[in-house]
Amino acid sequence: MDRFSFLNAAHVAYFAEVYDQYLQYPDSVEPSWRAFFQGFDFARTQYGEELIDDQENYVFKQPQTGEEVSLPNHVYSELKVVELIDAYRTRGHLFTKTNPVRARRKYSPTLAIENFGLEKADLQKEYNAGELLGLGKASLERIIKHLENIYCDAIGVEYMYIRNPEVVKWIQNKLNTNENQPDFNADQKKNILEKLNEAVSFESFLHTKYVGQKRFSLEGGESLIPALDALINQAAEKGVKEFVMGMAHRGRLNTLVNIFGKSTKDIFSEFDGKDYAQEEAFDGDVKYHLGWTSLRKTKSGKEINLNIAPNPSHLETVGAVVQGITRAKQDDHHKTNPKNVLPIVVHGDAAIAGQGLVYEVVQMAGLDGYTTQGTIHVVINNQIGFTTNYLDARTSTYCTDIAKVTQSPVLHVNADDVEAVVHAMLFALEYRMQFGSDVFIDLLGYRKYGHNEGDEPRFTQPKLYKAISKHKNPRDIYVEKLEQVGIVEKGEVEKLEKAYKEELEENLEISRKEKTTVITPIMQEEWGGYTYGGLTEMLSNVDTSFKLEELDKIAETITQLPSDKKFLRKIARLIEGRHNMYFEKNALDWGMAELLAYGTLLAEGHDVRLSGQDVERGTFSHRHAVVKVEDSEEEIVLLNKLQENQGKYYVYNSLLSEYGVVGFEYGYAMASPRSLTIWEAQFGDFSNGAQIMIDQYISAGEDKWNTQNGLVLLLPHGYEGQGAEHSSARMERYLQLCAGNNMFVADCTTPANFYHLLRRQMKLNFRKPLVVFTPKSLLRHPKVVSTKEELVNGSFQMLIDDSQAKAEKIKTLVFCTGKFYYDLLERKEKDARDDVALVRIEQLFPLPEKEIRETIVKYKQAKDIVWAQEEPRNMGAYAHLLLHLKEAKNFRVCSRDFYSAPAAGSATRSKKRHENTIESVFNNK
Repeated sequence: MDRFSFLNAAHVAYFAEVYDQYLQYPDSVEPSWRAFFQGFDFARTQYGEELIDDQENYVFKQPQTGEEVSLPNHVYSELKVVELIDAYRTRGHLFTKTNPVRARRKYSPTLAIENFGLEKADLQKEYNAGELLGLGKASLERIIKHLENIYCDAIGVEYMYIRNPEVVKWIQNKLNTNENQPDFNADQKKNILEKLNEAVSFESFLHTKYVGQKRFSLEGGESLIPALDALINQAAEKGVKEFVMGMAHRGRLNTLVNIFGKSTKDIFSEFDGKDYAQEEAFDGDVKYHLGWTSLRKTKSGKEINLNIAPNPSHLETVGAVVQGITRAKQDDHHKTNPKNVLPIVVHGDAAIAGQGLVYEVVQMAGLDGYTTQGTIHVVINNQIGFTTNYLDARTSTYCTDIAKVTQSPVLHVNADDVEAVVHAMLFALEYRMQFGSDVFIDLLGYRKYGHNEGDEPRFTQPKLYKAISKHKNPRDIYVEKLEQVGIVEKGEVEKLEKAYKEELEENLEISRKEKTTVITPIMQEEWGGYTYGGLTEMLSNVDTSFKLEELDKIAETITQLPSDKKFLRKIARLIEGRHNMYFEKNALDWGMAELLAYGTLLAEGHDVRLSGQDVERGTFSHRHAVVKVEDSEEEIVLLNKLQENQGKYYVYNSLLSEYGVVGFEYGYAMASPRSLTIWEAQFGDFSNGAQIMIDQYISAGEDKWNTQNGLVLLLPHGYEGQGAEHSSARMERYLQLCAGNNMFVADCTTPANFYHLLRRQMKLNFRKPLVVFTPKSLLRHPKVVSTKEELVNGSFQMLIDDSQAKAEKIKTLVFCTGKFYYDLLERKEKDARDDVALVRIEQLFPLPEKEIRETIVKYKQAKDIVWAQEEPRNMGAYAHLLLHLKEAKNFRVCSRDFYSAPAAGSATRSKKRHENTIESVFNNK
C-alpha cells in the first residue's frame, strides 16, 4: 500500500479531475497515478463489483504486482460518474435526436447509469465530478440532464478522438456554456425565420412554375440557408473578408439566390433554356453547375466578397478547386492574415463517403503548400444517394468519418431544428477562427423528391417516402415554435411568403421579355484587363525577350550558395556547374533554362507556384530549386533572393495525390492569373489519376463556364526502356481534348524554347491551360543546350526547321516532335544522310499549320514526307495530325505498331522496337 500512499492525501474532486485526464490522455498523467488507474480499470473490467469487501472500501489487486489497493467507496462512486461523463463525451452522439424522418439505429451498450455501476438511488446524490462540467458539486440527476442537453439533443458532437488537449478543452468549455443549446434573441429568431421562409418559398415557387424540371431542390435541408446567412454575418465581425464556396447540385440555386444575391431573373432565364448572349468559345452549362461572385453587405454594414466555384457532375471535384482558389486569394491579398479568406465546401452524404478525392483534399489541410487555415465542411445529408440507401453507401457509421483523419470535430445536426443548425454553424466558425483547422457539420435531413424532380423515389424507398410525404417542412415547424412563445403572430409568415413570391413573380415576368441569358464568370475583379484569346492570338508571335544584363544578375544569384553555410558536396558542385555553364561555357541545360525562366518572371513581378511530387529537387534530380543546409536541413530558395519587390517563388513537394493536387492548382490559377501556376507529374502518365480534372475543368472550363485558366502541366514523356507506365504521358488523350482554342499543347526540344514557352504563358493578355511534354533523358543530353543569347532574344518557336539541311538536296522530309528528334539526329549524323531533313513541331495545339505548309513548300524536292513518332501508331500525335492537317493523310508514318500498352516491359524488346522505328524512317522500301 506504500506505493499508493499518495491516494490518502488526495481530495475527492482531484481524484475525479485526474481520472478524467487519464481517460482522455493516459500518458499525460503522472506515472504513479497512471499505474493506479491502470490497475483500477483492469480490476473493474475483469471482476466488476466483486472486490468490494465492505461498505466503506473498494479493494482491488494491482495486475502486475498482485498487491491490494483500497479505495474509499465515495471516491469509487466519483470515478464511476467520471466514466459516465467520458461515455457521454465519447458516445453521446450515437443517442441523439438528429434524424427527422427515420428511427435511429440501436447502439449498445447504452448510456444507462446501470452500465456504469450506478443506481437510481444515486440520482439525488451529489458528486464533485460535476466540477468537470462547470456545474460545481451537483446531483447525478443534474449531471445527466446537463450531459443529455449537450450530447444527446438536436446536436451530436464527435471530438474525443482529437489528440490535442488544448483543443479538446476548448470544445468542452464551449459545449458546457449554455449546454450546447441555441440562445438567440427575438430579433435573431425573426431573421432566421425570414431566411428560412426565403429558402422554402423559393423552392415551392420553382416547383409550381417549372414542373418536372431538374433543380435539385433543397427541400428537407432548407435550414442550410439561414445557417449560411448567420455564418457570413458573424464571420465578417471576426474579420473575414472573402468566402470561397464549393457545393454540388442540391440546394445550389437556392444558395445562389438567397445567400449570394444572384438575380432570380437570371435563374429563370436559365430555366427557360434561352440561348446565351456570348458568342465566342462558350457553350454554357446547366444552371446548377454555374459559379458566381458577388459583393455583399452584412447587417452591420461590412462588405464581404462571396465566390461560389463552378462545378461539374463529378461532385467532390470542386472541393479541391475551392482550396486552390482560397490559397491564391490568401497568398495574393491576405498574406498577413490568411484566415480572412474562409472556404466552405458543401457535400452530399453519398459523395463525401464514396469519393476518394475527399480524402486527398482533407489530407491537404495541414500541409504548408496547401493549407487554407481551416475549411467548414457542410454535408447536406439526404440519407440516400440517387436510389442507394445509406446502409449500402458506406461501411463507416457516419458519412463524415473522414473527418477523423485530421482529428476534425463533427457536429451532427437535425435539419428540422433550424436554431440548432445555426448554432452548430456558429460553433464551426468559432472553431475554425480559433484553431485554423477543418470542422464538419452533418446536416441530417431528407430529400423531399427524387434525385431530381422528375424522378420517382417511391420505386426504391416506399417506406421512407411515405414518411417524408407527411412530414412538415422546417419553416412550418419553426413557425409553430415561435408562435407558441409569442415571437411571431399567426398569419405573419404567410405575409412574408406572399411578399417574397410577389418579388419572384415580378422577376419572372421581366425575365420572359428577354431573348438571351448572360453567364457571368466568377472573380471578375481578378481578371480585369484580360481578353479572350482566339486562334489568331494563340498563334501570334509573342515577344519574350529579356535584357542580358538583367539575366546575368539573376544567373549570378541562383548560381551562388551562401558562403556561411555548409552544403553537400554534390549540391555545391551542381550549383558551381551552373555558374560555369552560364558564365564560362555559355551552354545552358534544361534545368538552368527553366530556373532562369522563373527568375525573369519573378523579376518582372509575377509570382511563380510549382507543385507536384518531389518537384523541389525534381524527380530526375535536375531542378534543385530548394537546396538544404547539410547539418540543419534549413531550406534555401535562391530564386527568392533576386531583388527587392520581386515576385514570390512558391515551390512545394506535394502529397502523393494527382486528382486533388491538380484540382487545387487549377483553382489557384483560376484566382491568380498574374501568377505562373505549374503542376508537374512525377512521370507523365501519373496525370491519369487527375483525368477528371483534365476532362471536366482544364479542357472544358472556358467553354462551359466562361472562365479562363493558365495552369501549366509538366508531363515527363519519352521512351527510354522504362516500361509502360514510365514512358508515355499519353499525349493522344490531351490532343483529343483540344478544340475550340481551349488550350496549348507543346513538346519542346531545346532549353531556350522551353524558357520562352513559360515566359509566353505570362506575356499573353489572356490565359489558356498549357500542357508540356517534358523530357527525361534530354535533361542531361550533351546536345540539349542553349546559349544565353537564345534566351535573351527571340520568342517561342512553334516549329524548328533543320538548320543544317540544304533544301535542294532533301529527298525525305521528316516531321517529328520531342525527344525522338535527337534519336533520329544521331542516326542521321551516323549515316551522314544529307538528303534527310528533320523538322520539329514544338507546338501541337494549336497546330502551326501555316509553318508546316511553308516547310513542305520549302522542301519541294522531297517526295517522301514522313511523320515519325516513338509512340505506337494508335498513340502519340499521329491521329491528331490527321484531324487538323489535311496533308497528313499523305504522310508516310513511322512508328511502333498498334499496341494497347504504351511500351514493352522488357528493355530489350523496347529497344528493338525503337530501333525498328528509326530504321523505317531512313530506309523507305
